[in-house]
Amino acid sequence: MLKGLAITPPILGRITIGKVVENNGKRLPQKDDQFTLTSQLQTKEGWIRHPLDEQLRSEQEGKLRRIPIRLLFNDPDLNLRAEYALFDRQTARPLCVGDGEQCKRRTRDGMETLDCPSPDGCPLAQGGACKPYGRLNVLIGDDDPLGSFIFRTTGFNSIRTLAARLAYFKAISGNRLACLPLELRLRGKSTRQSRGTAIFYVDITLREGWTLEETLSEAQRLDEQHHATGFDQKALDRAAKAGFANGAFEDSAEESAEVVEEFYPDAPQHPPGGQDANAPLTLADKLQAKSQQQPQGSTDPKASLGEADTSQSNDVQQFQPRQAKRV
Repeated sequence: MLKGLAITPPILGRITIGKVVENNGKRLPQKDDQFTLTSQLQTKEGWIRHPLDEQLRSEQEGKLRRIPIRLLFNDPDLNLRAEYALFDRQTARPLCVGDGEQCKRRTRDGMETLDCPSPDGCPLAQGGACKPYGRLNVLIGDDDPLGSFIFRTTGFNSIRTLAARLAYFKAISGNRLACLPLELRLRGKSTRQSRGTAIFYVDITLREGWTLEETLSEAQRLDEQHHATGFDQKALDRAAKAGFANGAFEDSAEESAEVVEEFYPDAPQHPPGGQDANAPLTLADKLQAKSQQQPQGSTDPKASLGEADTSQSNDVQQFQPRQAKRV
């Protein structure tokens, strides 16, 4: 296995609740009030829809707001990986990821591990440079038992809701999370911070028409079938955990460029080269300079990156940039 390369679940397609559109010469994210399933192919007009998109949409009168799913793993943290992420807006490279306690940061001297106290106290995280960033892998359909669709989000509401649901479903099913027939559902709400604008976020619920008892019975039946046929769920979870741990950053260079364009459109870019002869020329240099100012383990909030922005409007910001016009 190549060291430094994160081994992630095979991807068949993407789940989105918006898209990137071109407006006045700029490519900007635009929100939506429904799911879209796309393949991994795109043209000048955008991502090509997956055949499952039309199939599921026809069952819901054109608005895709519910997707029947199963999960790959029993461990919630393998299905949903959430972290605080800082990307270099110009090169689209991930520079720093943290979990609220520690962060991995790319510097000129290589990868360093530092404290991760709070983005609110980290100068490098200001201006939207650092956001909570979640990736959820789910199974849709029966064609490929190990091929998944990925949903990416920087929405605080989605990440918090998904994390809670996965933990709860694991608990009540007796650690049979991967055997539960569930549903990905799009929900909406308004808050004072959103000023009446609808915030759309993603939830995991029981499937339409299923009771909790029926869902748990099906999970037990499928778990027994797995044991009878030799399907080793524990080994699959261990393999996935080792694969994620094999790399410092999960997203590849190509994926990072798409993530930055869609979720970090307003993040700060590199400072101009001639602005200050003594200033670092790149964001990576700034990270290196900051890490050298404080010894590892320092509690100074300026030393590193940390706690998520708790703004309830993060989900709106995901697909509603400031001053963007409808197209």
